[in-house]
Parts: sequence; C-alpha cells; structure tokens
Amino acid sequence: MDLARANFAGDYTAKLLRTEKIDNEPHYVLELNAIDRSVTYHRVIYWVRQSNNWPHKAEFYSLSDRLLKTCLYQNYKPLAGRERPTRLVMQNALLKDEESVLEYSGMRLRDLPDRVFTKDYLKRLE
Repeated sequence: MDLARANFAGDYTAKLLRTEKIDNEPHYVLELNAIDRSVTYHRVIYWVRQSNNWPHKAEFYSLSDRLLKTCLYQNYKPLAGRERPTRLVMQNALLKDEESVLEYSGMRLRDLPDRVFTKDYLKRLE
C-alpha cells in the first residue's frame, strides 16, 4: 500500500493553499510537492483538521497532474500511545468503482536502526 507508507514530511515540501470547513470543522488544505522524482506521487493535496492536526483526506496526483487516488482517514482510536486513523479508504480515480480499505486493529512501537528508513533499504522490502 503505497499510500499508507507515504512520507509527507521527508519527501514533500508543503504550502498552505487555503482553509475549508468540512462538517462545520475548519481544515487546512495543504499542497505537497515532491522534492524529487523518486516518489510515487508528484503532488498531494492534503486536508488536515485545524483543531488537532489529524489528516482527513489526501488527493494524490501524477507528474502530469492527473488525479490518481484519494485517501480518506477515518475511525480515529488510540493506538501505540496516541490517536490514529484505524481505517484508510483508498479510492482509485482512474477506475471509479474500485477502492481499497486498510484497517488497523493493533500497533506496537519498535526501535529500529536509522538504516531501515533509507530508500535503498525500503526497496529491498518490496
């Protein structure tokens, strides 16, 4: 699941586009642009709740700026010491009727060496 492991902070630069109300709650709408071409998605539009900085939705765009996928972050519950979305719904923009759902029921924290967070190491896991 490439959306579940996206590294927004490390792979993108962020710019505040606007604020929006969703269900009467204010959200920041951020534009994330890829730092380089090694990431799967060139641009991401990211909705974040202002009250707690929880993600609400993300739209993922190709290098040609075509919407490819939308991810909805749902069902926040305590996991590994903080509130996290336990349900991610990924909608395929190219195949309108297709979606994938990723549900988390448990999580544990582990200490990992810094080397496992390099792109070369992650490529070995695929």
